[in-house]
Amino acid sequence: MLLVLALIATGVFLYLALQRLEEAREEIQHQQELIDEKETFASAAQELQSTAAQFDGLPYATLVEPDYYASLIKRGWTHRWDADAAARDTEEVREATAGLQETLAAAQAQASSNATGTVFESLTDSLGTGYVSTSLDTADAACEQDVWGCVSGEDPFTIHYDNAETNGQPYMNDFLRTGLAYHEYAHVLQMTNPGPTATAAEAFGGDWETMADCYALTYLPGWTLDHTIWVSDYEYWEVSVGYGYTCNADQAQVVRDWVSQLGYHHEPISQ
Repeated sequence: MLLVLALIATGVFLYLALQRLEEAREEIQHQQELIDEKETFASAAQELQSTAAQFDGLPYATLVEPDYYASLIKRGWTHRWDADAAARDTEEVREATAGLQETLAAAQAQASSNATGTVFESLTDSLGTGYVSTSLDTADAACEQDVWGCVSGEDPFTIHYDNAETNGQPYMNDFLRTGLAYHEYAHVLQMTNPGPTATAAEAFGGDWETMADCYALTYLPGWTLDHTIWVSDYEYWEVSVGYGYTCNADQAQVVRDWVSQLGYHHEPISQ
């Protein structure tokens, strides 16, 4: 009887020992999964930061989302003990990185080609370094007003040029097209940098149009709002462009100060 009890006790002991070993093995496996997932997340987070850093200095603050990227990366600490949650976080980080990479690739393609074969696209690509697109269409319809060109708040990275007006008028020349491109590009900068723009626009009574005129007057040498366009030895057109107000020196300085602070400035994100 004592022998049987001893054998039972030994069996129970072995069972408990094996159970503890299995629990220990599962815990080791779980810890290894956590370590692997943390390393995977850290690698993905580093790639996101490296990709975002390629946008540093571009004058479009809304092109990247640093607050969102910071929230993603900080989740790595929040979910450090949850491998499944960390895996989901990793996937979101990779998706954000892929979005930035697609934007970079599209900009490179845009800057290296001129699909429309027009002066406008050449100007837009030069000013926007590939991040701003050109659309030759009916700008009046696109922006619901009678204009030579416009930028819509729904798509601030596309400049619409009214093809009939800008290519169908006898007085239109490349210098007028250049001034128009500068004015519309100013709208791109305004819409993609709402905070600094709201402050700078105060110097223009809140009028973004006269501010955009001032941008062209400040950065395009020789530009004016009134032009005499000769179309023959004895015929000419008097053409007025813009919104009828030439900014003063103080306002031009406001525009320069505004431009100097625009865009995305990359800062490393830590957990």
